[in-house]
Amino acid sequence: MILAGDIGGTNTRLAFFEGTPDKLKPVVIEVFPSGEHDGPAAIAKKFLVKHNQKVDAACFGIAGAVVDGRVKTPNLPWEVDAREIAAELSLKHVELVNDLLANAHGIALLEPSDFVVINEGSPNAPGNRALISAGTGLGEAGLLAEENGYRPFPSEGGHCDFGPRNDLEIELSRYLMGRFQHVSYERVLSGPGLYNIYQFLRDTGRGIERASLADRLGQGDPSAAIAKSALEGTDEICVQALDIFVSIYGAEAGNLSLKLVATGGTFVGGGIAPKILAKLRGPAFMDAFKSKGRLAALLEDIPVRVITNDKTALLGAGRVAALSVS
Repeated sequence: MILAGDIGGTNTRLAFFEGTPDKLKPVVIEVFPSGEHDGPAAIAKKFLVKHNQKVDAACFGIAGAVVDGRVKTPNLPWEVDAREIAAELSLKHVELVNDLLANAHGIALLEPSDFVVINEGSPNAPGNRALISAGTGLGEAGLLAEENGYRPFPSEGGHCDFGPRNDLEIELSRYLMGRFQHVSYERVLSGPGLYNIYQFLRDTGRGIERASLADRLGQGDPSAAIAKSALEGTDEICVQALDIFVSIYGAEAGNLSLKLVATGGTFVGGGIAPKILAKLRGPAFMDAFKSKGRLAALLEDIPVRVITNDKTALLGAGRVAALSVS
């Protein structure tokens, strides 16, 4: 039996899997609010006590740079060590991996129906692959093309310096510099990032915040409210914020694809992309993706797909654990 975890800044998904690394069958899956616990060990202990399963190996995908089995999470006040989790849960083998590495492993277990094609490109072309995922934060990873498949590897590219491409984005960058010590791509390409873009437009007089919209923003997740309003076309400031977000998303997806020479395809994961598919299918995303000067033709041929299966990272963590005992 495999124990797998997808530990996000908002929610933690845990699952038991049976099967082989490339054909896992879920036995039970549960979702827990991450912020209500002291760390993944506390969540996993609750899960194990409830279901009383004997576990052969475990793997947890978690946001952050995992070095020697340890990570300090950027969006949660946790310092996590795989060895301490193993001791606390009385398990022989526990692996801790970056959440985007888990996502990259999970791609191998998905069906064609788990993807929406944004750019057909050259679908059977060989070469490396790229994965970019905006959610609570911004994750990036690569998949190195090898003779018998792909070897996923992690990255912390989401924390690289934000690179504005026009006058408006330069002003956005200056605005964010006044608020944050470091302006990374995650400051604009994430749930909180969409809200940052919205606040920039509002605070610099580029859009009007109606009282009804202000009420909605104050009642729950402001980014979700902005995206909903933008997709419905009810508030122009929200439409503009999401348009900027989508264009920057495309540009950074193109940057990552260029760095990895991802001729084998680029995948857009995370919780935001499936909710804004209508915008991603529009011209702004791919126009920004391909706008790379002399290498534009290379980008045009890269297949781009949105991952719609929200259990991809969980499957990937299960695959890593299963590989360790296969």
